[in-house]
Amino acid sequence: MIGNVELVMDAKAYLGEGPSWDRDQQMLYWVDIEGKKVHIYNPKDGENREIHVDQRVGAVVLRDSGGAIAAMEEGFYSLDLETGETRQINDPEAGVSENRFNDGKCDPEGRFWAGTMSYSGIPENGGLYCLDKNFHVEKKVDRVSTSNGLAWSPDNRYMYYIDTPTKQVVRYEYDKYEGAIDNPAIVVEIPEGEGKPDGMTIDAEGNLWIAHWGGSKISVWNPGKGEQLRSIPVPALNVTSCVFGGKEMNELYITTASVGMEEEDWRKFPSAGGLFKVKTEVTGTPSYFFKG
Repeated sequence: MIGNVELVMDAKAYLGEGPSWDRDQQMLYWVDIEGKKVHIYNPKDGENREIHVDQRVGAVVLRDSGGAIAAMEEGFYSLDLETGETRQINDPEAGVSENRFNDGKCDPEGRFWAGTMSYSGIPENGGLYCLDKNFHVEKKVDRVSTSNGLAWSPDNRYMYYIDTPTKQVVRYEYDKYEGAIDNPAIVVEIPEGEGKPDGMTIDAEGNLWIAHWGGSKISVWNPGKGEQLRSIPVPALNVTSCVFGGKEMNELYITTASVGMEEEDWRKFPSAGGLFKVKTEVTGTPSYFFKG
């Protein structure tokens, strides 16, 4: 059984995103893109530490050698989690002032995948990039509109990817040793009237848990059959992403956004922009660290 969706932090984030779970320290990392903040949430005491940065930050991943790597407006940066200092590593879209990085996460081998999008919604203006362990960056997918959710199957055979306006999840054959992806195939299509797919995660059984922007929910899908298994209502209009955490890896943390909401939306969703949690009966896959 799925438990009740619980508001764990009434953050009022403009654009909460990119949650990742540190299993060693039992801490949740997430970002407020428009708020230019990295959040570190401790479930033990409910404390949340904010790191203010000088650019919009689309995603942050922990680094196995200490600190973190962030995908920001102007490329990939190292981030000192104590001082908040950032240092640019690589900007694969130098000179493209209309774009910023959005969602991203590490693959099972410790490469950081993150994609871009246009501030003004120019279609197919972005791409999906991969920062390798030697800090080399390669574009993996071109003509992307709003780069979003990523997940890797538990057997490491597939990578799943969302370009939000398509309302689809695309599955790629994935070579974990080379970091190559090939043979894209559409495996999930979000029905009309249910919002758009945003961030996602995957459980140990290989099912995808997808956040719905404008849809107030998380949906769960079997990508092998293209079948929706369940829907979990979330008390926020724009649900942005989710990740499994907790000691048993069976707690789903959910980020949401408050940006662009009208007065009527606020009446209906007063906790928009909050961080939520729901206990599940399944185990999730881990958040991977950057190995470099």
